[in-house]
Amino acid sequence: MAVTGFRRSVVALTVLIATCVVAILVVVSHVLLSRVTDADARDLAHARAEAVAANVTAKGGRVVLTENGSEALDEVAWVYADGRLIDGDVPASVVGRVEELAGSGRSQTVSVGDYLLYARQVPMGGHHVVVIVRVDLAPYETSEQRSLTLSLILGGLTILLAGGVAHLVVRRALRVVHEMAALADDWGHHQPGRRFHLGVPRDEFGELGQTLDSLLERVDNALSDERRLTDEIAHELRTPLTVLRGEAQLAQLSGEPVAPEAVLSEVDRLDTAITTILRAARARTDDGTRCDLRSAAQRAIGSRAVELDFAAQVEVAVPPDIAVSLLSPLLENGLRHARSRVWITARNQGEAIVVDVLDDGPGFDPADVDRVFEGGVTDGDGYGLGLPVVRRIAASAGVEVRAIADGHGHVEVTLPAARTVT
Repeated sequence: MAVTGFRRSVVALTVLIATCVVAILVVVSHVLLSRVTDADARDLAHARAEAVAANVTAKGGRVVLTENGSEALDEVAWVYADGRLIDGDVPASVVGRVEELAGSGRSQTVSVGDYLLYARQVPMGGHHVVVIVRVDLAPYETSEQRSLTLSLILGGLTILLAGGVAHLVVRRALRVVHEMAALADDWGHHQPGRRFHLGVPRDEFGELGQTLDSLLERVDNALSDERRLTDEIAHELRTPLTVLRGEAQLAQLSGEPVAPEAVLSEVDRLDTAITTILRAARARTDDGTRCDLRSAAQRAIGSRAVELDFAAQVEVAVPPDIAVSLLSPLLENGLRHARSRVWITARNQGEAIVVDVLDDGPGFDPADVDRVFEGGVTDGDGYGLGLPVVRRIAASAGVEVRAIADGHGHVEVTLPAARTVT
């Protein structure tokens, strides 16, 4: 329905423009033709008057014609001398106007009905001589009407042709668009890796192909994110469940009850993992959100042996739960690799607060420093999915996280500083 409506709109607009152009051309051509025919009629009247005037002469004190005109000429040309008709038969329908022109004393052209009357003064010594001719305008008007009719017919055909061509062109163009959209939709469901690869856009179809390639890329990335999220959930939940299962099997073999502290610890760990994953998938930072970084860091540390190496109250523009979810996996990663010490520092950097999570372990390999937040990258201890969770949370909250290879474990978290309300 939308495609049909668009096609009709384009065709209607084309027909409207063609109609306006044809109307202007018809009007202009008709005006020009009218001026040309008027000029032709005047030229014919002047030529007739010149021919008659050449035959007028004076003999014996009288004005006479040296050659007798035909009867047909008598109906369209008349000669007046001293106010008296000396040649031609003036029709009753124009006799009053002809006599008026004869007595006017000047050359002039007037229109009377379907006729053009031209009066020409002829210099003749001692006499007032006027030659008046008549030109029938009917043939010229008929020619104009025929030309106008032909122009209207050709204009109508041009409008129909323009509408038909517009319909075919738009239909063909929309068919290409429809086919590209159908292919993109099919690829998005079954072959997300396929692309049009039309190169640098040279026309609108090239731009459409580039846009669809971008959309397909987003779909492919979304599917990859979905797979990574599934892997992260599986990894984060598997560890505490494995511990719980091991404790239960150990208690079953030994005949002793499971220690409540171990169960509660792993349940808390399981709950934290679920909460972290959900925050990673849903996290959004709203304007005006803020939290005390020291309090969030203390919550992330919990009962872990981690030093908090800043005392001043520092506020950042992220929700407290997001800050805790960012720091907690980093601390766990640091404790897993540290020799004896893990600590957190914070420093101001313009409009941002930089939090450094450090440990005295071997640190990151410089060759892998840009890949440690990718899923599946590990040093052999674990599945390498803890840091990808941090990256997911950071990306959703607008926070920058990066690993630094400086000989020790070092992860830098750049948080936006909370703005002071005035």
